[in-house]
Amino acid sequence: MNLASLGRRQPDSPLLFATFNQDCTSLAVGTETGYRLFSLNSVDKLEPIYENDNEDICIVERLFSSSLVAIVSLSSPRKLKVCHFKKGTEICNYSYSNTILAVKLNRMRLIVALEESLYIHNIRDMKVLHTIRETPPNPQGLCALSISNDNCYLAYPGSSHIGEVQIFDTVNLQAVNMIPAHDSCLAALAFDSTGSKLATASEKGTVIRVFTIPEGQKIFEFRRGVKRCVSISSLAFNTESTFLCVSSNTETVHIFKLETTKESSKPQEEPSTWMGYLGKALMNSATYLPSQVTEVFSQGRAFATVKLPFSGIRNVCALVTISKPRVLIAAADGYLYIYNLDPTDGGDCTLLKQHRLDGAENTEAPADGAEGESNPGGEEWAERPSLTRDYAQATEKSTRPKTDELLSEAVEEGIQREGTLPLHDENEFPPMTHYTDS
Repeated sequence: MNLASLGRRQPDSPLLFATFNQDCTSLAVGTETGYRLFSLNSVDKLEPIYENDNEDICIVERLFSSSLVAIVSLSSPRKLKVCHFKKGTEICNYSYSNTILAVKLNRMRLIVALEESLYIHNIRDMKVLHTIRETPPNPQGLCALSISNDNCYLAYPGSSHIGEVQIFDTVNLQAVNMIPAHDSCLAALAFDSTGSKLATASEKGTVIRVFTIPEGQKIFEFRRGVKRCVSISSLAFNTESTFLCVSSNTETVHIFKLETTKESSKPQEEPSTWMGYLGKALMNSATYLPSQVTEVFSQGRAFATVKLPFSGIRNVCALVTISKPRVLIAAADGYLYIYNLDPTDGGDCTLLKQHRLDGAENTEAPADGAEGESNPGGEEWAERPSLTRDYAQATEKSTRPKTDELLSEAVEEGIQREGTLPLHDENEFPPMTHYTDS
């Protein structure tokens, strides 16, 4: 949620940016004075991990639960800094020809989105592997990167006029599919944890679709509403890909259940009210309606909903397990809202707690839920030599010292060992070195 680039900052909030990390174990917040990282292992307390008060940070992305963060400041919007926050060191910085609109990370790649180009970096040494140039104008930097090593795909708008999604393989560095997802322009994209499903929403905001990746087959279609068009803020799957959360500029957050026809084909109960009879009659008559109308009736409805205490405020959502299933909403008003989700019956979600994102103690939060149990994290990222690169005018020069090769081997060993990037041994890696490409 980049509030600075969208021009949607709340006048009374210093918040410039907020996002959850890849496995939703932490929350990163950028403000006018720096950035903060919070642990998400408790309902009752928002535990601070790190705080930096040096720059006006408009983008901050953390790599899982590691010490690696990628940051962009409002005062230097063309420069990306990759830092080791626990040691307080800058690993490298890159400058680009235009404003950085989004940064996405997984264990293999780091993506930098400009308005009309995308840079794909190897996260092990930050070398630029590929540049996707002359993309359709993308003023919001909309893109999504799968967190799966097996399905390491990048999704971004394939058109500035209709809702086409370009799927790009960031391992083999080639385009694999173009999905005609919507009639109007795209507003939101999100992969599930396996990278095998992609959720999409258009600027109209009424229909949410889910496609298989990379095939592009539509497998789910949900209707968020029919009364009005809205601006979709974010989409988020839960870890098991059984639920999809959709937040917008309205006060209602929708949670849809991803059920197949076989899973949801239960014996239908006889309606007990006149509205029930009417609904059944409409469903039965759908086969006689024009195809466009029939499609509306066949779409799934929300399994559960969250009623926020505000509307018109941009926000980002997440579905997590903190002892129980929870819905998290980080909003531009400077608060994190935590709701309970009943995975069996759905319905209205209950507000358990709200926390201020400026780090101050919250005095207004309700306390209806029990404190969540610890959510284990612990992925660590290996320190690398510091690099300084200039990629203005899309220049892609590359020279590698011997230390980079050693670091790559060490990181590769870390990935093979429990799939993590270790940082536990402070002396495991060579000391920081500085160099600049000619």
